[in-house]
Amino acid sequence: MKRTFFLLIALFAAICGEAQNQEQKIAENGEKIVLSGTVRDERSGAAIAQASVSATGTSISVVTNEDGFFTLKADRLPQGVTISCIGYQSRQLTAREASKSPLNIKLKPTAIALDEVVVWTGNPRELVRIAVNKIPENYSRTPELYQGFYRETAMKRNRYIYVAEGVIDMYKTSYSHTDRRDRVAIRKGRRLLSPKKSDTLSVKVTGGPLQPIQLDIAKNPDILLSAAELANYDFEVLSSTTINDRLQYVVGLKPRVVASYPLYYGRLYIDREKLAITRAELSLDMSNRDKVTDMILVRKPAGVKFKPKELVTLIDYRYENGVTRLNYIRNTFRFNCDWKRRLLATSFTACCEMVVTDHNPASNSHPISGRDSFDSRDAFYDKVDFFRDPKFWEDYNIIEPSESLDNAIERLVKKQKK
Repeated sequence: MKRTFFLLIALFAAICGEAQNQEQKIAENGEKIVLSGTVRDERSGAAIAQASVSATGTSISVVTNEDGFFTLKADRLPQGVTISCIGYQSRQLTAREASKSPLNIKLKPTAIALDEVVVWTGNPRELVRIAVNKIPENYSRTPELYQGFYRETAMKRNRYIYVAEGVIDMYKTSYSHTDRRDRVAIRKGRRLLSPKKSDTLSVKVTGGPLQPIQLDIAKNPDILLSAAELANYDFEVLSSTTINDRLQYVVGLKPRVVASYPLYYGRLYIDREKLAITRAELSLDMSNRDKVTDMILVRKPAGVKFKPKELVTLIDYRYENGVTRLNYIRNTFRFNCDWKRRLLATSFTACCEMVVTDHNPASNSHPISGRDSFDSRDAFYDKVDFFRDPKFWEDYNIIEPSESLDNAIERLVKKQKK
């Protein structure tokens, strides 16, 4: 037994030594540790999109793409990898398990036991009000500098005609008070546009890299969570769920009045223990298309009829070490355009998404200057260059393109070269 015990210890030490040697070689070469894999539902085998994948013991994270695939890059082999998604049990991989890339990760759907379920028996409006009042203590109380990956795409019918993506820096002040000094700067970016003239559509709508500032409802309550805005909605308590193994109250909302601007239908997820708003799923009321157009459309060519069809917004926060932080934002906008002399309308889909890949206290780095910040009058397209270098992203963490987007980029690159 003793001989076997010492043999196992020696073998374990050899494995650890080899891992450290490999990690040291990678560090000496200035390369990143790259972990990649796919996240799927354990029961159905379906890919899980927008699952959060983070390096344990660090602030580095990404999300999975539409195919459930991810790539995570770090300076050194992390203590482990944590994978979480709404409605699933979180899973933690050890450093040894995570080093076996590519990873095939399966998540179990959450089964909430009846004795765990605590139904909010009071007024759901009051639950939301309490969550809003607790924002200063539940979110960051000091300025922070975030790094994120941003992508925007446009599709004409079922074909991509535009792809742009970049790494952004984002400066956020404390959530304890309203402050308009939050800023976004583009660190690196690239773009592709279909060379076909028939694909060109000079329509400008609200959105872009400023979304993580403008749509952060915990920081900007005037969007939805101010007392005046909450008065415009009816609320109801829905079935509970879990996010990152933490029980969540789910509150449904719908318009209760007719306002001069479009309101939302949606759901708010509120952490049962901290009473922090951890997620918002919103769909803009499209019953009055003129109101929606006035709210969204910035510019369009003369002679084009703009018809909004759907606007869906996802705002996701991540709880970490007692603080809830912005994690992921996605805005999907569907609309039709009618041209004079054309019989049929053309459908378009525009999507903007941003994931926070890292964050640090602002005291450890320089805040973003006004000169370097992205302005609401700017278009991301004008701020970045064309696709060229296949190794463009190097060590940055990104959202991997889905297979269809990958193919679209390849086709657009070929067309640009012709």
